[in-house]
Amino acid sequence: MVGHGSSWDGAPTSPLPVGPYLGDTGQVPAGQAGWAPPGNPRTAGPPGTGAASRGRPRRRRRWLARTAVVVLGLILAGALTLGGLLLVTPSVGDAPARAQALDRQHGAVYPGPAVPARFAASLVSTEDHRFYSEPGIDVFAIGRLIAGRIAGRPDQGGATLYQQLAKMLYTPGRSGVAIEAEQVGLGIKLDLAYPKWQILQMYADVAYFGHNYYGLGAASCGYFGVTPARLSWPEAAMLAGLVQAPSADDPIAHFAAARARESHVLGRLVATGHLSQAQAASFYRQPLDLVGGSPGACTAPSTP
Repeated sequence: MVGHGSSWDGAPTSPLPVGPYLGDTGQVPAGQAGWAPPGNPRTAGPPGTGAASRGRPRRRRRWLARTAVVVLGLILAGALTLGGLLLVTPSVGDAPARAQALDRQHGAVYPGPAVPARFAASLVSTEDHRFYSEPGIDVFAIGRLIAGRIAGRPDQGGATLYQQLAKMLYTPGRSGVAIEAEQVGLGIKLDLAYPKWQILQMYADVAYFGHNYYGLGAASCGYFGVTPARLSWPEAAMLAGLVQAPSADDPIAHFAAARARESHVLGRLVATGHLSQAQAASFYRQPLDLVGGSPGACTAPSTP
């Protein structure tokens, strides 16, 4: 006869622990002989209550922690990179002097006429719609550009107006990743050193608009025979569209290409809330009277 605490072969045993399925004696109560340990499929609880389900929140927390570390690392690396760029790039205190020298080299007037609201809206909407809120760099555009290059997609563009101005004043004719990085640093410094209106003024004064027209005043007078202040919406949109590819979109040499750019700029003006769709369509139907005249015939400021 086997006593409590002994097995059938005479080896000592330990009594089962008292639990919800056992009586005070550690024996299986009558009627529950079919009980199995937790985890047995016969008696498993509702879905989501097992050990695997309990492990999911831990895995999710570990994943979130790793992601946070990666993101913080990227932010830190970006901050250190920008800090390094600010240290190695030159001062931009001479930007107005450089703009004046560039205009003198091209026979353009400096400073040119004040940038009118229609051209400013057209340029910003097309080239850098976050211009008035960004600190000289558009992190969203740069992220899109990097992702596009990794994926092998065509260049999505990411240069702010500050970076484009830095290219014209400090790195003309130069290209490459190192030069683009330098333009980023210079763009941030330009934002810190000059108000928005002055950035737009220097940009308009030195930009090339095709057909040998340097500066907004020369382009406005040369293409349309009016000062910048008297530009219509379709004229302003066309000129703003030229800065991306001034020779390829020259309206006198390549009218269809220039009209396509004008249509794009009018669409951007709709997207940024400056025009309604009906207004943009109406402006696009307006004829453009190109004169192809002298760039210096009408550069004196005037009131619209």
